[in-house]
Amino acid sequence: MKYAVIDIGSNSVRLMLWANGTLYKKVITTRLAQGLAASGVICEEASARTVAAIAELAAEGRHEGAIVLAFATAAVRSAKNGCAFCARVKEVCDIEVDVIAGEEEARLGMYGALGAEDGGTIDIGGASTEVCIRTHGEISFSASLNIGVVRLFDRCGQNADRLRAVVQEEIRALAGVNCPDTMYAIGGTASTLASINLGLAEYDAAKLNGLSLSAEYLDEVASYLLILSVEERKSIPGMDVRRADVIAGGAVLLSEIVHAFGLKEVKFSDGDNLEGYLVARGLA
Repeated sequence: MKYAVIDIGSNSVRLMLWANGTLYKKVITTRLAQGLAASGVICEEASARTVAAIAELAAEGRHEGAIVLAFATAAVRSAKNGCAFCARVKEVCDIEVDVIAGEEEARLGMYGALGAEDGGTIDIGGASTEVCIRTHGEISFSASLNIGVVRLFDRCGQNADRLRAVVQEEIRALAGVNCPDTMYAIGGTASTLASINLGLAEYDAAKLNGLSLSAEYLDEVASYLLILSVEERKSIPGMDVRRADVIAGGAVLLSEIVHAFGLKEVKFSDGDNLEGYLVARGLA
């Protein structure tokens, strides 16, 4: 069976084509959560961009003969007009959107990155950040924090002091959590920071999967990004230019979480909630 899974995220819409394993992934940045932190609603421009992207990716999946599935995360579940957005997707794309809860999103990321192994995941998204830990085959901690790179950008812009203050406040829920030594960072912030670490001209999952990102590196790259303008960041080897404006906040957030857990490093995983969605539904 072939599946096309669409993740309607707060910063981007992603497609995974799957048939007995991941064939490829594709990303379209739409900023669905633009302005959501202040208004509480998905704005018309972001909605239109995102629906168009979903339609494009769904058409690609159908062209490949795949069953199309779609799920939505923090922006849709938290927006006052989230139901109206889903209705619009149904009307335009003929897709029923599965709006998943925060702790379920955390589990999906872990399933995709770890399979059945013990360990944990940190998934920094556009409007939320999920942390999930499994010990002795059982989930010992699962949380969805109401902060992500788009929310941080909307609230703090490029103000370094403000970014660090907001991040430290939002991650207080992680204090005292018993964290395993092996934690994986997943999602767009992690992939961008891993790509910068290797200076990759193009994203290469084979080179990046399992790459260790030390706490020292995360501190250094966060500080470096904060002193650069958005345009200057775009010239950094490995930078996803679509994330140049929000990546500094994401780097601060990942660095602070790593320190909160007392970790020496995190590893990057290309497997994430796209694979996890199929695993959770018994389809992979």
